[in-house]
Amino acid sequence: MGVEELLVSPSPLSPPAGGGESRSRAESQRVIVGIGLEREGVMELTQTKYEIENGIAVVTLYRPEQLNAFTHTMRRELVEIFAAADQDDSVRTVVVTGSGKAFCAGADLSSGGSAFNRSEQEGRKVGISEHRDGGGQVALAVFKCRKPVIAAINGHAVGVGITMTLPMDLRIVSEEAKIGFVFTRRGVVPEACSSWFLPRIVGISKAAEWIYTGRVFRASEEAASGLFNYVVPQGHVLDKAMRIAQEIAQNTSAVSVALSKALLWHGLAEGDPQSVHLVDSRCFYWMGHERDSREGVESFLEKRSPKFAMKVSTDMPDFYPWWKEPKV
Repeated sequence: MGVEELLVSPSPLSPPAGGGESRSRAESQRVIVGIGLEREGVMELTQTKYEIENGIAVVTLYRPEQLNAFTHTMRRELVEIFAAADQDDSVRTVVVTGSGKAFCAGADLSSGGSAFNRSEQEGRKVGISEHRDGGGQVALAVFKCRKPVIAAINGHAVGVGITMTLPMDLRIVSEEAKIGFVFTRRGVVPEACSSWFLPRIVGISKAAEWIYTGRVFRASEEAASGLFNYVVPQGHVLDKAMRIAQEIAQNTSAVSVALSKALLWHGLAEGDPQSVHLVDSRCFYWMGHERDSREGVESFLEKRSPKFAMKVSTDMPDFYPWWKEPKV
């Protein structure tokens, strides 16, 4: 059964024994599921996993028999996870992957033709002004997270399975993965803020092609599109993502990275480079007076690894955020 067929008529498919890429380091990881997350004020996890090791949080979509199809429960868990990662200074970067042979095969359509009718799903009248799409809530949680987020797309990613990765900062994908923005083939429209993210990543013409046709393609076919940082052989996706995450965690200032992330993403919304220049200047001036700047220069001159001490939770500048956020 192909990914596109699954989205029309989903049925459980068992993953291969061991499911997905192996992680021999799992025994040594600090695993935060259930009780561990409750201590941090986060719900018990049932459809995701959250593990932290050496500054890297690994988020795993965990419904392997359903190809990690997206549900309301998964949405709630992901929103909570990214909020927790944002506040946790032990987390320097976040890697998101899928359990088994898929990353995420899209929305769970097992409820049938009314899957996208919220009023029927909830058994009550839900007004249009009340509705907020679940994929968008996850996308905004990722967007607001001050830590770099890397998508390790280990297998098929269709519908919300691919749009949820667009606000992530980097995307590493298996060359065999099937990718599809299939919304028009399901009689709906793009969600998860993808009409904002996708054209900014690949350009309006490529975004229009994928959205209007709704076709499913192999990642290797669109390796040059700009959607993916790296297209790698099956089984190497998580390793590549972890190497990049380690490079960030081991070599950079957490506050420098958080400010840089904000400059890049919010700079996209500025209408003129002169406006960006004013914000750049303010951030550079502020960091230049802080201890991480001194440590960065001194460690370079002394030819040693830096020991950055500033924390995102407590040491961001008083002018952050410098943009105005709408109430959603």
